[in-house]
Amino acid sequence: MTIIQIVCAVVVPLLWGYQFVAIKVGVTEFPPLFFLALRFLAIALLLVPFVARPTPRQLGPIAAISLFLGGLNFGLFYVGLGLGSGSMSAVAYQLATPFTVLLAWPLLAEKPSLVTSAGVVLAFAGVVVLAAGPGISGNALPLLLVVGAAFAFAVSNVLTKLYGPFDPLMLMGWSSLLTVPQVMVMSLLLEYGQLTSLVTADGRGWLALAYTIFIGGIVGFSLWFWLISHCSMGRVAPFGLLLPVFALMSSVLFLGERMTPKLIVGGLLAISGVAITQVKPRVAARL
Repeated sequence: MTIIQIVCAVVVPLLWGYQFVAIKVGVTEFPPLFFLALRFLAIALLLVPFVARPTPRQLGPIAAISLFLGGLNFGLFYVGLGLGSGSMSAVAYQLATPFTVLLAWPLLAEKPSLVTSAGVVLAFAGVVVLAAGPGISGNALPLLLVVGAAFAFAVSNVLTKLYGPFDPLMLMGWSSLLTVPQVMVMSLLLEYGQLTSLVTADGRGWLALAYTIFIGGIVGFSLWFWLISHCSMGRVAPFGLLLPVFALMSSVLFLGERMTPKLIVGGLLAISGVAITQVKPRVAARL
């Protein structure tokens, strides 16, 4: 990976990590799945009129990506997060990285090196340290939902690489448009008070929605799709393990949580593990 690509790969989990604060604020003002549907609807309205239409050959893969990335990934994650603890969700969702690396082996012929595998294990250990504590629930359902979301995100990563390259904004716009009915149906089946929330939501709720649309959504996913199209999954996927590091940092800065030794140790382990995944095998052999 080039220096620019590495910087972008760090910026994406940074933007998504700080998005956790926006989501926590937003779901207090809107039903969670309805909040998600508004996010995808706004992204689609902002992008679809200005990007190219997908070709007939691209439409099927984009529909599949929207199913796994939008409907299943976000839908399962939001429901699992609502039912379980934030700590449990943080550690379970990081299974997306090993899932992506493992799926890329048979589907993309990208066999992970021992160095990459070791880095993923070390970074995941850092995530476990970050999430360890009494907040982890013993209820299996939220855990299974979040693990399912992680697997769906991994599948969407591999599909994006397998059928790409796509124009990032085109893929973001059209996959968002196809995701809206999926998430809206789940919201209508599982939630209530959608229309009321549009009237009662305050400025903080709308600002949180704007962050998820423009920063976490358009900017974050455009960079992520660009990275997937230009780099191997074994190189890109481990950067996702930095997300809980930035999520907890944002909680310290904006939600009043304290900086703890656990945060420091877990963050250093995760960052070190991701750094190891970027070591080329021929360089590692000389160490």
